[in-house]
Amino acid sequence: MFSCRASSSKTIAVRLPRPSTSPKTTTRTYAISLKPGQILPGERYPRYNWYTKILNSTDRAPLVFLHRDAFTANRLKKLRRDIQIASQKFSKKAEDAGEVFEPPTLTVVRSSIFGAALRDYSNVNHEDIEKMIDGVAGGYAVLSLPVLDPPLLASIIRAMERSVPPRPPKTAEEIAKELEEKLADPAQPGRRIKRQRPVLVPDLKVLGALVEGQVLLPDKLKEVSKFPTLETLRAQIVGLLTAPSAQLAAVLSQASGGQLARTLEGFQKALEEGESPHAP
Repeated sequence: MFSCRASSSKTIAVRLPRPSTSPKTTTRTYAISLKPGQILPGERYPRYNWYTKILNSTDRAPLVFLHRDAFTANRLKKLRRDIQIASQKFSKKAEDAGEVFEPPTLTVVRSSIFGAALRDYSNVNHEDIEKMIDGVAGGYAVLSLPVLDPPLLASIIRAMERSVPPRPPKTAEEIAKELEEKLADPAQPGRRIKRQRPVLVPDLKVLGALVEGQVLLPDKLKEVSKFPTLETLRAQIVGLLTAPSAQLAAVLSQASGGQLARTLEGFQKALEEGESPHAP
């Protein structure tokens, strides 16, 4: 900033723009690591406490681990809306029963801080967590469900698969074309090639789930989603427990009709014939 004096003896201040000294930032992604890190003095970050609270809720409800790639803010917003729509039927059912239904929550996590929270979480086997993550780098998200309800879990998994279909693998022709465009010379030598914004194709992958200290891989998680509801299981258990008493009641009812008496008379007649002298 400098000042210049005009002919009318007035001082005019002129502000010059400052040169930009900040380097260009790039987005870096990491895998979730459970290795001990550097311990910094002071209190934990608020995000760490938030992640710890989410992990502590897995003693009664599942926590689904998701790997996301090429998601924009609008695309992530649409995914959250599709998950809420998939759970509306179960929310209405809970309201009709007079119960409180907490909707599923999709949380985008920072891999470094979430890894620290997982490392300090002692209610799970860390080797199973590392097997589930398998060193996959990129963006992560977790889906918190209110209760362990297999039909609700299956409905949300189907909604996520419809909202973000699997990304088709690139063919050899597409890979060769991208490499050719990357190495091609500009149409006008010496002129900078104009950059084009790439078309993002989002990808979402279910890594597994954590519930009651147990790690469920994708195959096991799909098997759990096919289970019947808790009310159905209770009815099946009650049926198994009442089956012996029902059979005993059926036998007693047949005896009251005279079938038991006729059976005893047949036994008595057979014994009398066996004791006669002409019997062989």
